[in-house]
Amino acid sequence: MFNPDSAQFIGMGSDDAQVNQLLKYLQHQPPEVLTRVAQSVSGEIKQIISQNVQGLIGVLPSEGFNVQVTTDRENLAGLLASAMMTGYFLRQMEQRMELESTLAGVSSLDTELDSDFPELDS
Repeated sequence: MFNPDSAQFIGMGSDDAQVNQLLKYLQHQPPEVLTRVAQSVSGEIKQIISQNVQGLIGVLPSEGFNVQVTTDRENLAGLLASAMMTGYFLRQMEQRMELESTLAGVSSLDTELDSDFPELDS
């Protein structure tokens, strides 16, 4: 789980003149809030992010191998940022899909009511 108290991202040390407001906000969130946000992600989103990360670093061999991936801080930060942005984007699209589905249900209900009660159209 993400621990905002120990988060030290590249270019975000305590000596930075410009304060990162998002990191400051995250550091002041109670652990329960961060846990609830992390748990709200659906299995489909987790699967897509997993496939995306595997695509970025290469598909790793099966469990019979001891595989290590070596990178520098900048590349790792880019990988994490990509995974986070993908997750954010996918969650927004998932919410949009749910909203469209709900609106389609309401629209079909309206159509059914109109056909059942044509006198209400006037």
